[in-house]
Amino acid sequence: MSEYPKSPLMGQMMSQPLLVSSIIEHADRHFGANEIVSRRVEGDIHRYTYRDCHRRARQLANALEKCGVRMGDRIATLAWNGYRHLEAYYAVSGSGAVLHTINPRLTPEHIAYIANHAEDQFLMFDLTFLPLVEAFAAHCTTIKGYILMCDKDRMPASTKIPNLQCYEDLIEANSADYVWPLFDENSAATLCYTSGTTGNPKGALYSHRSTILHAYASAMPDSLCVSGRDTVLPVVPMFHVNAWGLPYSVLLSGAKMVFPGPSLDGKSLYELFESEKVTFSAGVPTVWLGLLTYMAQNNLKFSSFKRTVIGGSACPPAMMKTLRHQYGIEVVHAWGMTEMSPLGTACTLQTKHDAMSEDEKQAVLETQGHAIFGVDMKIVDDAGVELPWDGKTYGNLLVKGPWVISSYFKNEGGDVLENGWFPTGDVAIISPDGYMRITDRSKDVIKSGGEWIGTIDLENIAMGHPAVQMAACIGVVHPKWDERPLLIVVKKPGQDVSKEELLKFYEGKIAKWWTPDDVEFVDALPIGATGKILKNKIREQFKEYKLPTA
Repeated sequence: MSEYPKSPLMGQMMSQPLLVSSIIEHADRHFGANEIVSRRVEGDIHRYTYRDCHRRARQLANALEKCGVRMGDRIATLAWNGYRHLEAYYAVSGSGAVLHTINPRLTPEHIAYIANHAEDQFLMFDLTFLPLVEAFAAHCTTIKGYILMCDKDRMPASTKIPNLQCYEDLIEANSADYVWPLFDENSAATLCYTSGTTGNPKGALYSHRSTILHAYASAMPDSLCVSGRDTVLPVVPMFHVNAWGLPYSVLLSGAKMVFPGPSLDGKSLYELFESEKVTFSAGVPTVWLGLLTYMAQNNLKFSSFKRTVIGGSACPPAMMKTLRHQYGIEVVHAWGMTEMSPLGTACTLQTKHDAMSEDEKQAVLETQGHAIFGVDMKIVDDAGVELPWDGKTYGNLLVKGPWVISSYFKNEGGDVLENGWFPTGDVAIISPDGYMRITDRSKDVIKSGGEWIGTIDLENIAMGHPAVQMAACIGVVHPKWDERPLLIVVKKPGQDVSKEELLKFYEGKIAKWWTPDDVEFVDALPIGATGKILKNKIREQFKEYKLPTA
């Protein structure tokens, strides 16, 4: 980078830019016959190879060029995890344009805002989202055309969507004779927006360089540990932070890829895991909850599944123990965020942990883990003073690294860095050997009598109760202590537990003054576009709540 001084003696190595297109070229050349399997929106199972994917990506790149797409243009997608979406990943970024993955679980208003803010030129979308696109297309001012990712015979007879083309027509009409261009590795490759739970979403603009470095790092053994011996099923959506980089790291490694499409229910996932002999997967806790519930109800086991990465929100210890001890699955607890591409930490055990008891190992595995190479982190107090890594002191978590954003797209929010570090908004503690544990989001932490209470610990304990399916904890106004914890619980079907039983369940597990003051039972908790529980919606629902007085 130009801001750094040059040595009087420079290295004498080839200068080859780190570009996304190099991954699909590598996959074709060295793993060309390896499979990509997709459950399609149409309902059937589609199979082809890395070589087929590369050929069709080149055809799509030619088609986009004929449509007038130029370097730096933003091309949006509204699509599930599938082979066509993967082709778009490489065709768009590989040609020098910018892939903008839109989360279809956002509101139509948010989607229209994002598309206009990004100045998207085209939108490619799955058939599932035809009604959604019809609802917001009239409000998108920059999109010149829409591409429906389906077979010709599934194209609608009539639609409100202007300039609608068939994806397969574009592929068929264009040659695979296309040479991926070379350009500066710091050029933009993909654009992902935050979920917009507070205010308008903001864009994180990833470069080719940052994407390649992230793919390298995430594939490492003490990270996601992706290898050519794996069959990988990314449950985390390709519209959510690029499926945590798996569309890149899997092809880089030569693993078999399995895409679940729109079918993310427990039954569909289990059947795909078994039929394709999946060994590795990744997703948020709410997805695993559905899968484990289905398996428990039908007394099922896995035959090939060996490892999962869980992130997006803290994995409840009870879920981790079920996966580890009942099903024999290694659970890697990971942490990151959209602004980090997203991976920041991963929790794997080291040799020094071998002599630990099972309970001691479990305590380590419940942390978010150690920083992967390329990411640095620290905790600071509200004045910005760095705090010790002693496993007890908690503070505001800051990060930096080559795949961490320096600013939001179009400089939304102004200068977001603090002396070169990105403030994550998380509150954490870090052990002397570098294992980090998120105790809360800074906006969710409960301030009681001048002390902080972390809600994640309270939620995890509640979910360890056999009758609890989901739990959330918020702070509510208290006349003496400012705020006190209120626990909101969803019971498992057919199970029952009283408030008194649940509060007694906390005894001996936490400091007594951390114990929630009250419990409310509800039928469901609000879940956001990325599978996280929406604390802001819960706080709004219970803003007038009056705690019981002693």
